[in-house]
Amino acid sequence: DVRLVESGGGLAQAGGSLTLSCAVSGITFYDYAVGWFRQAPGKEREGIACIVNEDGTIHYADFVKGRFTISTNNAQSTAYLHLNNLKPKDTAVYYCAATWGKTVAENRGGGGWSSVYWDYWGQGTQVTVGS
Repeated sequence: DVRLVESGGGLAQAGGSLTLSCAVSGITFYDYAVGWFRQAPGKEREGIACIVNEDGTIHYADFVKGRFTISTNNAQSTAYLHLNNLKPKDTAVYYCAATWGKTVAENRGGGGWSSVYWDYWGQGTQVTVGS
């Protein structure tokens, strides 16, 4: 079975930092892209960043503006999202997802990395940022 398990969420103060982890099992990590998404109450899910493990290509949403960084440890099949300079508006449930790397690399669907079909999802981890 494919499993994606997020961890590292919690409560942070404005200006603080958190690092989220996504442990992936059941797939060949190298062949996949891993994406991070978030959904705030009453809002649609939005893509934050993704990385194509095969070649290391990284995409970020415009709103990230250098505050968040995605990385992976291929040997441990784990992806990370480093959240810096957190703001109350970053409060959301954060999800990691995986899809075949070529799906992102070839922009299948034509709508950009966050709009491709992501095959597998984690259960999410809550991030709450106090003012």
